[in-house]
Amino acid sequence: MSLKLENKNKDELLELIQKQNLLIQENEQIITSQQNYIKQLQRIAFGSKSERFAKGSVDENQLSLSFEELAQKDKDIKDETVKEKISYTRKKASNHKGRNKLPEHLPVREIIINPEENINGLKKIGEERTEILEYTPGKFFKLVLIRPKYEKENQEGVLIADMPSRPIEKCLAGNALLSSILINKYVDHLPLYRQRQIFKRADIDIAPSTIDSWVQQLGDLLNPLYEAMVNTVKNDGYLQADETPTRVLDKQKKGKTHRGFYWVYHSPLKRMVVFDYQKRRNKDAPRKILNEFAGYLQTDGYKVYDQYKNKKEVTHLACWAHARRYFEKALDQDQTRAEFAMLQIQKIYAIEREISDLSADQKKAVRLEKSLPVLNNFGKWICNESKLVLPKSSIGKAFLYAINLWDSLLAYLYNGELLIDNNPIENSIRPNALGRKNYLFAGSHEGAKRTAMFYTFFGTCKMHNVDPQKWLNSVLEQIADHKVNKLYELFPQNLM
Repeated sequence: MSLKLENKNKDELLELIQKQNLLIQENEQIITSQQNYIKQLQRIAFGSKSERFAKGSVDENQLSLSFEELAQKDKDIKDETVKEKISYTRKKASNHKGRNKLPEHLPVREIIINPEENINGLKKIGEERTEILEYTPGKFFKLVLIRPKYEKENQEGVLIADMPSRPIEKCLAGNALLSSILINKYVDHLPLYRQRQIFKRADIDIAPSTIDSWVQQLGDLLNPLYEAMVNTVKNDGYLQADETPTRVLDKQKKGKTHRGFYWVYHSPLKRMVVFDYQKRRNKDAPRKILNEFAGYLQTDGYKVYDQYKNKKEVTHLACWAHARRYFEKALDQDQTRAEFAMLQIQKIYAIEREISDLSADQKKAVRLEKSLPVLNNFGKWICNESKLVLPKSSIGKAFLYAINLWDSLLAYLYNGELLIDNNPIENSIRPNALGRKNYLFAGSHEGAKRTAMFYTFFGTCKMHNVDPQKWLNSVLEQIADHKVNKLYELFPQNLM
């Protein structure tokens, strides 16, 4: 009987030890995860914001000192600065290119400065010319349209010219002013209330509701052009997709905002970008654009895109920039593995820089010859190393991200016109981030939709190096009388 009790106690002790060991492992994972999180926050606060990577650039001991030690170290440095005298000899640069030349198209205003001495009877033998770039602040002026009236022969009526078409009938503002208001807000991120302050400095008092109505009416006028651009982009065979949040004033909840999203779609082949505002970030949000899409679809690992990328007529491409960021975040936790991974990614990006000027067929051939072997070896290494790390660690998450999307990460090899990452679409999203800092939120869901429309126009202008001010002026002059089935003629790449 005592022997059975003794064995039972041993089993219970063994079971308790196993449970304690599992608990210790879980706690170690939590501690490691929290340590990595703290290091990432330190890097965000004090480290470089660039995504560039150089081997050995990460110091595992960085910011490991306590605040007291850092303060003392800073004091020592200041003391040394006071006591130490630094001297050096600087070699004069010999390859200076001189001052930048000013553009030839600028208007010229000349001021002649004669010597103070008497120059009567002196012969001019030359002159010194100094070019200076100057600026005259924008000026308002009154444009008066005069239409003479003529009496027809035999007093059969009055002859007068037709009033030119205007984007907003009986509007106080001219086309150039209307386009400037939109450019200032959506390109230069200057809120309407600040623009109104500019008007006031010129003794022009325009009610805020009036300016708001101008923007709203212009949005209604330009909406068919926006829809034409949406249809052009969504029917392209290669799209990149991403999303970014925005704040929208919630009229049902006083003083609170709703978190909406701009879904952004970029056509690399047509160099066009479309912003589509949706109230949410759920699976229904991209349906307007992607429901009938067929071709190459390039996204990050967000699960909402799964319903589209798994369609037979869709080939999914993943983004190597996103994959790289996971390894970049793991540098503090597992520097050796993370550095090796980022060096492999550097290799394929170096190849992309080498082939940037080649044709699509040439790019594909070079990728298969040079990039594919690197990627095959990299993939084998990831599979082997992923078995040796904790799945919930930073490096484990980086491995899991790459493994889950590996086929999609390699899909850019199928066609030389495909891009290795989603960076162009992220560049398109940046103006929205700047806008959020200035005007904080949209006044309504309809206002957010208008913002998406104007971001579409001006983002496409940027991709084609088109001056958005000149393009919008030209559109406002033509769109009221333009045929709906030929709105593509007003696209930035076609009009300018």
